[in-house]
Amino acid sequence: MLRVRCLRGGSRGAEAAHLIAAMLGRSATGWVQRALQSTSSAAAAQSHDAADHVTEPVEQECPVCSHNEWDPLEEVIVGRAENAHVPPFTVEVKANTYEKHWPFYMKHGGQSFPADHLKKAVAEIEEMCNILRHEGVNVRRPEPMDWSMEYKTPDFESPGMYAAMPRDILLVVGNEIIEAPMAWRARFFEYRAYRPLIKEYFRNGAKWTTAPKPTMADELYDQDYPIRTVEDRHKLAAEGKFVTTEHEPCFDAADFIRAGRDIFVQRSQVTNYMGIEWMRRHLAPDYKVHIISFKDPNPMHIDATFNIIGPGLVLSNPDRPCHQVDMFHKAGWTVVKPPTPLIPDDHPLWMSSKWLSMNVLMLDEKRVMVDANEVTIQKMFESLGIKSVKVNIRHANSLGGGFHCWTTDVRRRGTLQSYFH
Repeated sequence: MLRVRCLRGGSRGAEAAHLIAAMLGRSATGWVQRALQSTSSAAAAQSHDAADHVTEPVEQECPVCSHNEWDPLEEVIVGRAENAHVPPFTVEVKANTYEKHWPFYMKHGGQSFPADHLKKAVAEIEEMCNILRHEGVNVRRPEPMDWSMEYKTPDFESPGMYAAMPRDILLVVGNEIIEAPMAWRARFFEYRAYRPLIKEYFRNGAKWTTAPKPTMADELYDQDYPIRTVEDRHKLAAEGKFVTTEHEPCFDAADFIRAGRDIFVQRSQVTNYMGIEWMRRHLAPDYKVHIISFKDPNPMHIDATFNIIGPGLVLSNPDRPCHQVDMFHKAGWTVVKPPTPLIPDDHPLWMSSKWLSMNVLMLDEKRVMVDANEVTIQKMFESLGIKSVKVNIRHANSLGGGFHCWTTDVRRRGTLQSYFH
C-alpha cells in the first residue's frame, strides 16, 4: 500500500499534489488535489477569527450505497459470460459439484464452456441488462478478459474461469465495496475484471476494502476430502467437515446476505470460520454477523438456500431447512417456502442446483426479477403482492447462477436500519 502524507497548505501542498499525481498517473490528479485542498481549507479555517462563520462544503453523494437486498435498485453490476472457462477438476471444485457432472469437468476442465451454450448465455444476459435498464436501473459491466491464460504462484498454477458472478466476489455494505478473497484457485485473479469499476467508484467517494488474499496453498484444502455419494456429503456437512480448512481466511461474498445492521452467513465449502471472523471484526461494531446453517449436503453460497427479499421476509429452501429458523420466527419474520423448481431434469446445471429458481433479484419491495419459465414461483410472488419482471436466463443458469448471482447491487435508495430484533 502506498501511504501518502498530505502537507497542509502553502506551496509545499501544491508541489505534493503535482508529485503524487505524477507518481499515480494523470487520472488520480483530481482526487489527490481534492484531498490536499481539504487539508489546506482546514488549516485556513483555523487561522480565521473564531467569530467568522465558515461554510462547510456540500458532500458529494456516494455512488455506492446499499444496505439490504430490497431497497429500490438504482445501479447494478451484471457479470459477463464471454470467454468463460470450465475450472480444472481440482479437489475444491470436486467438492462443490455433483458426481453426475464430474465427467464433464474431467473432459472440459481448463477449456471453454461449450461454444453454442455460451453464445446463448451471452445473449440472455444482454437481454437481462436491457430489461434492467427498461426498469430504470443503471447497468455496469466488468471488463472482458482472456480466462484461458495460465498463471502460476509459488503455491499453485491454474487457468482462469470467468467474471460471470459478481455476487461471489463483491459485497457492498453501506458505502463500502469489499472484495472477497475467494476459495477456488481458478478464481484467484477474477478481481482484475472488476478493478476499473471499483477504482472509478473509489475515486468518486466509495470505500474500498480487499480482504486478505489467501495463498491457496495445499494446506487450505483437505486433499483427501471423502465424497463419493450424496450420503457422504450429508454426513460430512452434519459433522461440520468441509473441503476448505482453517489454514487461512477464505470466503466468497455470496455466502453473506444483508438485512441492514444484521448480516447472515453460512460456513460452506468456500467460506471458512476464519473468513467469517475476519468479516465480523471488520464490520463491528456497526454490523452484527450471524452464522446460520442448513441441512445442505453441498453448502456453497447462501442465496439459493436462504434469500431475504424484504424487511422481515425471507425465502427458505424447503429441501435445505435452516437449523436456526426459530430465531427468525421469534423476531417476527415471515419465512416463505418457495415451490419446487420447474427446470427440466435434462437441462445442464454444471455448477448449481435447480433451486436457482429462488435466486431472484429484488428491484424494490414490490418488483422482483424472476425466471420467465418458473410460473409457480411467479404465482407465489403474486400472492405476496410482488410483481414479477420475467426474464429467461436458462443457459446462463448453467454457468452457476441465477439473477442474484449474476449481479451485485451497487446502489439502492434507502437508509441503514435494523430489521432483526
